[in-house]
Amino acid sequence: MNPKISPRQLAFFALQDVYGNKAYTDIALERILSKNKSLNPMDKGLISELVYGIVRRKRTLDSLVNQLGTKKASQQPLPLRVILHLGLYQLRYLDKIPPSAAVNTSVELAKENGLSKLSGVVNGILRSYLRKAEIEDPLILPSELIPKLGVKYSFPDWIVEVFLKQLNLKETKKLLRWYNESPSLDIRVNSLKTTAEEVQNSFAIDGIESEFIPHLPQGLRLSSVGNIRHLKGFREGLFSVQDSSAQLVSHFLAPRAGESVFDACAAPGGKTTHMAELMGDEGLIVACDNIASRLEKVRENVERLGLKSVDIIEGDSSNFEFLAGLRGAGEGVKLYDKILIDAPCSGLGTLHKRPDIRWQQKPEKILELAKKQLAILSNMAKGVKDNGCLVYATCTLNPRENEEVIEAFLASHPDWHIVTERNNITANFPITSKGAIKIFPHRHNMDGFFMIKLAKG
Repeated sequence: MNPKISPRQLAFFALQDVYGNKAYTDIALERILSKNKSLNPMDKGLISELVYGIVRRKRTLDSLVNQLGTKKASQQPLPLRVILHLGLYQLRYLDKIPPSAAVNTSVELAKENGLSKLSGVVNGILRSYLRKAEIEDPLILPSELIPKLGVKYSFPDWIVEVFLKQLNLKETKKLLRWYNESPSLDIRVNSLKTTAEEVQNSFAIDGIESEFIPHLPQGLRLSSVGNIRHLKGFREGLFSVQDSSAQLVSHFLAPRAGESVFDACAAPGGKTTHMAELMGDEGLIVACDNIASRLEKVRENVERLGLKSVDIIEGDSSNFEFLAGLRGAGEGVKLYDKILIDAPCSGLGTLHKRPDIRWQQKPEKILELAKKQLAILSNMAKGVKDNGCLVYATCTLNPRENEEVIEAFLASHPDWHIVTERNNITANFPITSKGAIKIFPHRHNMDGFFMIKLAKG
């Protein structure tokens, strides 16, 4: 690509990939940035802000197009719809960009991308927005509560409803706002090689600011740093990228040196490697996943971090046969002290980092996920020793995938019960009335997560 292409043009290309090809936002953005390596940090930041921000705000932006234009957003040619989103997003959400620049660059985008005859439409809609904004908010909201919140904060109605059933209106608004903010980056320091203080000092020397994450001894939070793989210490295995709530899961399971642990849905290996670090790399962790290509990521992370206690095996945790042994991995071990199920889920706890989820996930998919989750949980229960325990965790806030799965499991497994004992780390997070730790992002400033511990007897 031409290195002189403007950031807005590159954002246009990425958004066309997301809207037209259903590409994941991070992948579409990485394709663009990898082909334009000469971009300066400021331009990279603008492209990222535009692409992620517009995908998050798609429903709101479509509503503005519907109200300001003569054709609905869904009826617009895709390139025109993307350009209108680019212009409106800058006008509505980016205070540092002068309105004239947002309008003029959008008109130019239309001309440069074969839409010269429609450049007047772009100019007219954006200037109409500015005229209305001088008097009142140009966005007209529906009168009913759920669609009103959905349009204002840019979420499908069904997701808003899921949150409203668990939180009051004030908290639901806080949660929706939190999901529309640009995320920070959490890392987990490899305690087998260094300390959080040493890594923080190393970052500071390079001008990278970081802060300790409360209650998580290996956690550091960074502001935007670009490609994490280029940071000093990453290749040497001094740290891993892992959100703070995901770090909490391994502390909740609390594996100890010398124990045997089965990680049922291990890829890409964040919790696998964290557990190995907590165990001092002494004992056995079997990392299982049903997709061979994803297990390669586990292998890469294990090797980069220098871990020896992890065995990797391909298998489906919903029908894995424990008593048949492990066919080469963890040979001789058939039942485990502890099992971790980081179950495949809808991801409704990660909507700020993965904005595509809010548009791609559907209620009917949730029912399929819940069946799969219950099958995994029921099968994994067969692999726990009599005095062992199991942690079921998801990065979603949907009760159908969390509390209801646990209720269904306990109804058919009366010899199992919920464990509510906590350690010095998990004691800092409240246990719900149903015995789980449930992380709501706007309360704890970390990804949404559900985790519950179960034991026999």
